[in-house]
Amino acid sequence: MSRTSLTGFPVGRLTGTVGIAGLVSLTLLYFWTSLLTNCPSQRRQFKQLSDGQHEEKNPLAEETLGKPVLLLWVWPENYRFDLSDCKTIYNIDGCHLTDDRALYSSSDAVLVFHKAIRWYWYNLPPSPRPSFQKWIWLHVESPTNTWKIPGIENLFNLTLSYREDADIPVRLRLTINKTPNEDFKIPKKDKLVCWIVSNNAPSTGVGRRNAYYNELKKHVNIHLFGKAYGTFLDYKSYYPTIASCKFYLSFENSIHKDYITEKFNGPLSAGTVPVVLGPPRKNYERFAPGDAFIHVDDFPDAKSLAEYLMQLDRDEDAYRRYFNWRRHFSARPHLIVQNQEFVLAICTACDHVARHKEYQEAHDIYEWFFN
Repeated sequence: MSRTSLTGFPVGRLTGTVGIAGLVSLTLLYFWTSLLTNCPSQRRQFKQLSDGQHEEKNPLAEETLGKPVLLLWVWPENYRFDLSDCKTIYNIDGCHLTDDRALYSSSDAVLVFHKAIRWYWYNLPPSPRPSFQKWIWLHVESPTNTWKIPGIENLFNLTLSYREDADIPVRLRLTINKTPNEDFKIPKKDKLVCWIVSNNAPSTGVGRRNAYYNELKKHVNIHLFGKAYGTFLDYKSYYPTIASCKFYLSFENSIHKDYITEKFNGPLSAGTVPVVLGPPRKNYERFAPGDAFIHVDDFPDAKSLAEYLMQLDRDEDAYRRYFNWRRHFSARPHLIVQNQEFVLAICTACDHVARHKEYQEAHDIYEWFFN
């Protein structure tokens, strides 16, 4: 006689029904588990933001949005600086400056440092250049100190140089005061003539300036500083030392059109009168008032110049007249930390690329630079 459950079904039939139901449940569980395991991963779900919160943005995407890309192909002299210095120091933020060569094919311009180019061009960017792209030749040395590398004459669309007729001239210039500045005070002086010299290699064209210095020192005392004469100045002492001198020898190592370097800007910004040896006076007057400096060509010889400097040392009123330009112009100190030597040039290139998107043909850089 078979037993019955409390529901009235026979116990054997109930057991069979439960077993079948369990088997079906296990089959369905396996089926859905397999589907979930093999499904592709879902897209990232954005988190729900509360009021006042904003989703995180990609800073690189924001930085490059709408800005031309300037690729720094190689760091000049391997002097690396913070790429944000253009904005921080010069308020230049018109391009996306990068050294990532993976961005080459999409870069609007590529900056190439002349002294870094190797013979046979093996370290130049890939050729042919994309039609939309500009290659910028960066070179701030004088022709005397320039090696000609054969075959690169017509590779570049743009020139970046100290020359005023370069496509991108680079120079720290005087600025005009909107209102006359009556507050400038000449720094306290305890030296008459000073000169800081870091390079004295004959191959760099220093013959003329050394000859003039050797004659000048016979007639006036000159305080010498710099690696070339064994008295190294640290960066913190550079401007205070120049400011402590009444006159500073702004002697260029070679004489060429527009080759007027930081040796001129240093004393102007420090409150000292530059005594210049370089291109003609008219060339200097393109960049500073004629009564802001003394040119060696204004005197028949070094002895006459020395006598004039000593005369100004005795005549305070006459000396002060060399600072009248300060009422109407301001001079900004240039960067002197070694790794920042090329910051101004590179930032100037960034500003140019941002402002100029027109076509520019390649031209023979050597024919222009040496002639």
